[in-house]
Amino acid sequence: MILFGVDFGDTRTGWAVCDKTELIASPAGVLTEKNFLRCAEKTAEAARNANAEEIVVGHPLNMNGTAGPRAEKCAAFAGKLRELSGLPVVLWDERCTTVSAHQILNTTNTRGKKRKDVVDAVAAVLILESYMNFRKNQTK
Repeated sequence: MILFGVDFGDTRTGWAVCDKTELIASPAGVLTEKNFLRCAEKTAEAARNANAEEIVVGHPLNMNGTAGPRAEKCAAFAGKLRELSGLPVVLWDERCTTVSAHQILNTTNTRGKKRKDVVDAVAAVLILESYMNFRKNQTK
């Protein structure tokens, strides 16, 4: 199944997509859009263009598992994506993915503007990989 991962942000939203076998998640781009509705519309369109069958949106829960204002905004975004795309949308715990994305970019010595341009797509890949691993383990 082709899955489309999303790391939603107020300014930049990272996208990732996996292959049909759910083996490899790859960055699919970063959208710079501050308008909530336009961001949802463009993300739904990107998911359709990728032939996605399901969308996975990062859900930034607090470290104690509660949902703060950011998690609520991501849940609202997921709801809007579901409405606009007609696809199933899953909220997926994304605690620490941005930190992990920065660590990966440190390892590859990606700095400055280039880092800013890709960090959200790397975070989307990490969200999608986590969800893919969950699905793989559920089928066993």
